[in-house]
Amino acid sequence: YDNAPSHTAKPVKETLKSLGWDILPHPPYSPDLAPSDYHLFASMGHALAEQHFSNFEEVGKWLDEWFAAKDKQFFWHGIHKLLERWAKCVEANVQYF
Repeated sequence: YDNAPSHTAKPVKETLKSLGWDILPHPPYSPDLAPSDYHLFASMGHALAEQHFSNFEEVGKWLDEWFAAKDKQFFWHGIHKLLERWAKCVEANVQYF
């Protein structure tokens, strides 16, 4: 599959440029955590696998409902799990694990 970062797509590049945002480099095979490693995205990805949207409004409605259905514990757990994951990266001392 295409392993290219999402920020290389033309519409994304144009939006980032219009916002004046800088893209920070991230090595493709870094043992560090990628922002997409956050549990929110994995959970959302599983839920999205069965979805089909006809327009942007449907996407927005689905996202609003998905976030509203999550309780505080879902977010608390994910944020606190990051501490363990960060520690694992630091302890690996730039080695893969």
